[in-house]
Amino acid sequence: MNVEEDKKIPYFLLGLGLGVAVGILFAPKSGEETRRLLKSKTEEGKEYVKRRADEMLHDAEEVIERGKRTVVRQKEQLVSAVEAGKQAYRESVASPSASAPTSDDLIEGV
Repeated sequence: MNVEEDKKIPYFLLGLGLGVAVGILFAPKSGEETRRLLKSKTEEGKEYVKRRADEMLHDAEEVIERGKRTVVRQKEQLVSAVEAGKQAYRESVASPSASAPTSDDLIEGV
């Protein structure tokens, strides 16, 4: 479902209401028949709105769940990266490697 579809819902409902109103004004039906028609169309409108609301709620729940999974995954990646950085720092401080230049090496190169 996209934003354009969401914008069409109020226009659909407005059109439905206007169609029913015009139909009532120009229909050669008795009062009882007109009331039944109105009740029927109202029920159809209610069912449509309920279905759309359920679909929108379901879609929103899916988006929220995907967002939660993404946040958890990114948090785990960040924690792993921080831990790897800490470990690399501990290793470099505890035992400087032969390939890492010392300050004396840097001065000699000048």
